[in-house]
Amino acid sequence: MRRTALLAAAAALVAGALARPADAAPSAPGTFVHPGVTVSKGQLDFTRAKVNAGAQPWKGAFGRMMASKYADLNRAPKPRAVVECGSYSNPDNGCTDEREDAIAAYTQALAWYVTRDERHARKAIELMDAWSAVIRDHTNSNAPLQTGWAGSSWPKAAEIIKYTYTGAWTNSGRFATMLRTVYLPEVINGSNSNGNWELSMMEAAVGISVFLEDKASYDKAMAKFRTRTAAYVYLASDGDLPKTVRSQNLNTREKIVKYWQGQSTFVDGLSQETCRDFTHTGYGLSAISHVAETSRIQGQDLYGTDVGERLRHGLGFHAKYQLGTAAPGWLCGGSLKLGLGPIPEVGHNALANRLGHAMTNTETLTLRGRPAGSNNLFVAWETLTHGDNPA
Repeated sequence: MRRTALLAAAAALVAGALARPADAAPSAPGTFVHPGVTVSKGQLDFTRAKVNAGAQPWKGAFGRMMASKYADLNRAPKPRAVVECGSYSNPDNGCTDEREDAIAAYTQALAWYVTRDERHARKAIELMDAWSAVIRDHTNSNAPLQTGWAGSSWPKAAEIIKYTYTGAWTNSGRFATMLRTVYLPEVINGSNSNGNWELSMMEAAVGISVFLEDKASYDKAMAKFRTRTAAYVYLASDGDLPKTVRSQNLNTREKIVKYWQGQSTFVDGLSQETCRDFTHTGYGLSAISHVAETSRIQGQDLYGTDVGERLRHGLGFHAKYQLGTAAPGWLCGGSLKLGLGPIPEVGHNALANRLGHAMTNTETLTLRGRPAGSNNLFVAWETLTHGDNPA
């Protein structure tokens, strides 16, 4: 009987191993690293040294940031109790104000770190405090995406201020409560809309989880991120059809092709939104790179998994056409809507510079876009923070 029990236990272990996905989502770190949302202290130190030495492209990138409206020390925050965002931000009741105040807080935090001018740290705190004192909810159809966009920038700012500024941030606890009660519940359960929605929402959820040191939310967000990334960028190893998210019930070829904007030929790097437009595809690829970067800082490198492969092929595929290659007839009917945005720096630095992958088209596009600015939604100053940054 003992032998039977041992055999049964062994069989159960084997069955469990087989049931487990090969690339299981990484678990939360035992101890969170701070600052650790998209940009680390090592990266900030590298950036600061290069700017102070007058080295390019960082000096030029810093100059562009400081000349922007987001670095203005006279900026007045515009918080609202309820931010209402319809499709394409129509109506826009606080949507632009919220996103741009969040980007401004991050910009001011970066300016503080590079210059050590405390006025910038205090301005970042002013912006974060203004919103944490007022906001209670996001409403209308774009609420999940809006929360994801603003919720991606807030923790980047907060991490830098909380863990590098030596002055007082009296209301940091209130800000944490805002992230936990207003933002996290809106994004943590994901979305069955176009993939860029859920990817941005998981970027926010992961960043918020790091700031809150919330391991359960980190694990939940990372699991959804892994599933959505696999369903967003196709690899030939996926088989004849792209992977899907189970809750979307895309259980026939016809449904999958319709969800992929009518595209029926699948090649490495194609995105679920390629045939919609490159701008939304850029949002998705950017969010993938941001979560991968945060995970790397937290000690679990996703760039060596399928996430990195999908990001590498996704960037390369779209960069080729963004640079001017004509679309063949099988791709989106031979017609593409370009506009990838200022998004390749993080992925290029990780995959080409750190890991040594040849990424000719991505590199050309990255260099052509320097110094990268902001898309005024959730991407900002990535030549400054990640351009050729070895940290």
